[in-house]
Amino acid sequence: MGVLKRALPLLVVGALVVAGALTVFGGDDQKTLTAHFPRAISIYEGSDVRVLGVPVGTVEKVTPSGTDVEVTVRYDADVSIPADARAVIVAPSIVGDRYVQLTPAYDGGEVLADGAVIAEDDTAVPLELDQIYSSLDDLTVALGPRGANSDGALTDLLETTAENFAGEGERFHQTIEDFGQLSTTLDDNKEELFGSLGELQKFVSTLAENDQTVRRFNNSLAEVSTMLAGEREELTASLRNLSVALTEVGGFVRENRDILGKNIRGLKRVAAVLVRQRAALEETLKTAPVALGNLFLTYNPQSGTLDTNANIGNIVHQIQSDPGLLVCALIGNVDPGGQLCDLAETILPRSAIFGDVRRTGRAAGTVRGDRFDLSLGGLVEVDRP
Repeated sequence: MGVLKRALPLLVVGALVVAGALTVFGGDDQKTLTAHFPRAISIYEGSDVRVLGVPVGTVEKVTPSGTDVEVTVRYDADVSIPADARAVIVAPSIVGDRYVQLTPAYDGGEVLADGAVIAEDDTAVPLELDQIYSSLDDLTVALGPRGANSDGALTDLLETTAENFAGEGERFHQTIEDFGQLSTTLDDNKEELFGSLGELQKFVSTLAENDQTVRRFNNSLAEVSTMLAGEREELTASLRNLSVALTEVGGFVRENRDILGKNIRGLKRVAAVLVRQRAALEETLKTAPVALGNLFLTYNPQSGTLDTNANIGNIVHQIQSDPGLLVCALIGNVDPGGQLCDLAETILPRSAIFGDVRRTGRAAGTVRGDRFDLSLGGLVEVDRP
C-alpha cells in the first residue's frame, strides 16, 4: 500500500508530461494557418475558430504586424478547408467575445495546406460601434448648417415634403399596403410571371432568328409610308371630295326620306313576288329564247306579216276520204276504251284502216309521210309509241 502511495505522484507527473508532449509535438492532429486582419478587436489567444458556426479550433497567437494584425489559428486536421477560403471576424453581439469564421464550407476541390497564409484582402472585420457613431456624426454635419443646409435647402425640402404629405398619411399608408399586396400577388404568381417572361423571350428569339424577314417587312412598310407621303395631296383631295359626296348623299337622303322609304318598300314587294314566282320565272327564261326564235322564223320581212302553215288542205282531204277515221283520231286521246269510236263507226262510213286506228290510235302508214296524218299537221298532239 505504501508503494502505491509513493508511485501515484510519479504517475501523475508522467501523465502531465505526456499531455504536454502531445500538445507541443502533436502536429499530426492539427493544422495551422495565419490570417492578416486590418484590426483584431476582441480577438484573443484561445478565441474560437469556427466553420458554419461549429468550433473546429482556437486562436493561437495575435501579433500586430505593421499596418495589420497577424492572427495565427490552429484547427483540427480532419476538417477540410477549401484552398480559396476567407477568414472573417464575427461579433455575435455588440458586447462580448468574437470568433474567427473560416468560410466557405468545403464542398470539394483543393484543400487549404497546413501553414497557409490568408492575405488581408481575403479577410473581413465587423463594423465597430464607434465607426457607426462617427458615420452618424459625419452625416449630421454634412446635413447641418455648415453642410447641405447652409442656405436652408434641407429645411425647405423637409417643409415642402411635410406640406405635400399633410393629411395624406392614410393614403400613403394605403399605398404601402397596396404595394405589399402587389408584391404578395407577384410572389404567388411567380411561375406565371416567369412563364410570361419566358414566352416573351421566345418571341424576341423568333424575331431575332427571322431578322432578315423583319427587316424586309420594315422596309416594305417604310416604302408604303413614303408612297403615301408622296401622294399626300392626292389623298387629301380624295378624302375631301369623299366628304363632300357623303354630305350631299346625306342631305339627299334626309330630304327624300319618305320617297326613298316608299321605293324601298315597293322594291321589297317586287322582290317578294319574284321569289314566289321563281319557278315560273325560271321556266319563262328557259322557253323565252325558243319562243322568240319561233317568232323570228314566222316573220315574213317581204310582206311584214307572221306566216304559218295550218295544213288545212290535208284536213279537208281526210274529211272527204274517210270522215270516220278523222273523228276517231280526234277522240282517240280521250277514249282509251274505244266506246266513242264504236259510236262513230255506226254513224260514219268505215274504211279499211279504221280498225287499225281503234287498236293503235293511229292510221297505218302515217309515220313516214303516208297518206294520213293523225296530228292534223301538228295542231293535235298524238302519243307515239
